Amino acid sequence: MKKTVTFGEIMLRLATPGYERFGQSNTLNATFGGGEANVAVSLANYGIPVSFVTRMPKNDIAKACTNELRGLGVDINDIIYGGDRLGIYYLETGAVSRASKVIYDRAYSSISMIEPGMIDWKKVFEGAQWFHWTGITPAISQGAADVCLEALKVAKEMGITVSCDLNYRKNLWKYGKKADEVMPELVKYCDVILGNEEDAEKALLIKPEGVDVAGGKVNAEAYLSVSQQIMARFPQCKKVITTLRGSINANHNSWAGVLYDGKTLYKSPSYEITHIVDRVGGGDSFMGGLIYGLQTYVGDDQKALNFAVAASCLKHTIYGDYNRVSVEEVEKLMNGDASGRVSR
Repeated sequence: MKKTVTFGEIMLRLATPGYERFGQSNTLNATFGGGEANVAVSLANYGIPVSFVTRMPKNDIAKACTNELRGLGVDINDIIYGGDRLGIYYLETGAVSRASKVIYDRAYSSISMIEPGMIDWKKVFEGAQWFHWTGITPAISQGAADVCLEALKVAKEMGITVSCDLNYRKNLWKYGKKADEVMPELVKYCDVILGNEEDAEKALLIKPEGVDVAGGKVNAEAYLSVSQQIMARFPQCKKVITTLRGSINANHNSWAGVLYDGKTLYKSPSYEITHIVDRVGGGDSFMGGLIYGLQTYVGDDQKALNFAVAASCLKHTIYGDYNRVSVEEVEKLMNGDASGRVSR
């Protein structure tokens, strides 16, 4: 199978232990994570050849990060080096009625200072069949947005399938442009688009009706018109996928998804995740599962969607950004075994 390429920022993640607050904890747990890297790790777990592209400083923290990615089966040979720092994000995990909180410390990170011409995209895409990016990357800086566009143009010239997770992050768009001023020009190159109700509204100015996320109720049918609008606006797009998260509280979410192929709106089973361990990376694990499913279950969009939802359901039980599950574990849940019994 040809490789998949993902591009974006990976950061040092510093999280308070358990459910402690920032002002309460004397220690922080250090791991690594970032949307596109999280997708790459999922694909590597499923046996898909995958290359992660980013820009990092040359220091011991970055080396620890690349060593971990390499150990997880991700190709890091296309990473470029320069700049002074790896971005950081701080995480305080919420509980029940108290929401989780993220604080970013990624200004002047190596990738935020990236410029067109630094990456040889034709070389990177040799032997590739899929390219994935997210709306986080163009939110970092004008340079990152320009390099993302540079990559997309080359990918389409080379006939590579392109997917995007719209991934709107209000705390990142700080360099003078709004998401809806930048994202449409990038999204027009995409074959597969993933997003939730906020992403569609903030990045593309498209809003669904009849959605009550705060009350934990999400009507899949409400997203059909949104999917149709996206396809009408971006003719390159062949599939629009929406994750459906109903937030009952910080520890209890409902989780499902829908996929629209221009004719049919496919609906996944819905899972009640009642004891969330870590929801960070949930959308990335969905995307990793979706890319795997669309490449593996060719012509069976329902099965691809079901795999993505089951994979991301399992991610909520795993600490850290990465979804450390196998195809067999995901398929077991897909087939209805949610007992959690000990495997001996």
